[in-house]
Amino acid sequence: MEEQLVFSKNKNDKINQQLDMERIPNHVAIIMDGNGRWAQKRHLPRVAGHKQGMQTVKEVTIAASELGIKVLSLYAFSTENWKRPSSEVSYLMQLPVRFFSTFVPDLVKHNVKVTVMGDITRLPESTQQAVRDAMADTANCDGMILNFALNYGSRDELTQAAQKLAEDVKSGSLDITDITETTFSNYLMSAQLGEYADPDLLIRTSGEERISNFMLWQIAYSELEFVSEHWPDFNAKSLENAIIAYQGRHRRFGGLKNQ
Repeated sequence: MEEQLVFSKNKNDKINQQLDMERIPNHVAIIMDGNGRWAQKRHLPRVAGHKQGMQTVKEVTIAASELGIKVLSLYAFSTENWKRPSSEVSYLMQLPVRFFSTFVPDLVKHNVKVTVMGDITRLPESTQQAVRDAMADTANCDGMILNFALNYGSRDELTQAAQKLAEDVKSGSLDITDITETTFSNYLMSAQLGEYADPDLLIRTSGEERISNFMLWQIAYSELEFVSEHWPDFNAKSLENAIIAYQGRHRRFGGLKNQ
């Protein structure tokens, strides 16, 4: 098959990078960081950054779908985010309601299916309902999966998986000798993503270089890309640039380059 290339241009309109459409990562995960700092830089309340960040989610979701990405996982609200001021948490809880109320038709149009990982039972009922409705409304879509991590923490996920696995061993439905990496993966919240459960590329915005309790098991061999842009400034071109950086690396999974 002839190689397809998409060219990225800088502000002087000179071609300086290439995106290989034959090597698009199947699963891209993003830690959406910097909403508050984006707002403070503009002397705006932090919630203004979250509002603008929601628009970025829409743009990046459509861009990812059009690029042929199979799964886009977005770290929307962590188990640690409850520590933030109550007014900010309340605003964040309303974002899924606003997001899905306006964006679900576009998701259906682009054949995007919504999934969620995390304990949504702790979320306000209106937020839970918005999430359930979005999943139901997009259930028949078979294109890209838009996977939100809501009230999610990887250590919590791993703890719950270990507890469920131990219960099955105790009940006799699982033998301890049957526990493998694959078995354990099937007990994780990402199991619903099937063969694409593990991200190929993890992006974190806003210049921070840490994982922050996100998909610790799943990113064992992911390529990590840390970008300086705050999440509200991230866009379709930013996503392309991160994928270009990913395509310039050699994924060896512990082996040698020529193996």
